[in-house]
Amino acid sequence: MENTQPVVFVVDDDEAICRSLCLLIEDIGLDVKTFNSAQQFLDAYAPSQPGCLVLDVRMSGMSGLELQAKLEKLSYDIPTIIITGHGDVPMAVEAMKSGAFDFIEKPFRDQVLLDSIQKAIATDEKNREVRAQSVDFHSRVEQLTQREREIMDLLMLGKANKVIAYELDISPKTVDFHRANILSKVGVNSVVDLVRLAHRACCA
Repeated sequence: MENTQPVVFVVDDDEAICRSLCLLIEDIGLDVKTFNSAQQFLDAYAPSQPGCLVLDVRMSGMSGLELQAKLEKLSYDIPTIIITGHGDVPMAVEAMKSGAFDFIEKPFRDQVLLDSIQKAIATDEKNREVRAQSVDFHSRVEQLTQREREIMDLLMLGKANKVIAYELDISPKTVDFHRANILSKVGVNSVVDLVRLAHRACCA
């Protein structure tokens, strides 16, 4: 079921609602996959698949909020739009605290849901890009020698080359040499870019 195009996953135990939402979402050119139970979705979902989840709260078996908690436990970071005909403030708060992207109460206008889906997909795309950059950064850092890692850590603390040379008991020219290698291996042009990239990677 996995592909590179975003997919809107609809999970609702009401088949009529699944069909209706499927037609609505397909009408704006998005791929849709529907599931009549939370477990059915879990059995089929691949976290590498981009997209978002449109999820009903009250379902037989595993509820929408229980599925949301399960996804969080599995570290599946898919933007989730909660829809319900039985919504109340405490339930909305619980859903949002559990990481829901949006909470929409029935009845709702079609455009409200479609706008939320578009935003959720854009958020998922951005999150995946950040995570990919983080993986790439850590992969590049692993290519550094032990000495280069030491110097990189000191550079990121804002220490000057002469100070690093003194602390490590090496010459400033040696620090310059390693500094150039570090920037080249990590793929940045300056220590400022290195710090910025490291910060994004750590926050991903």
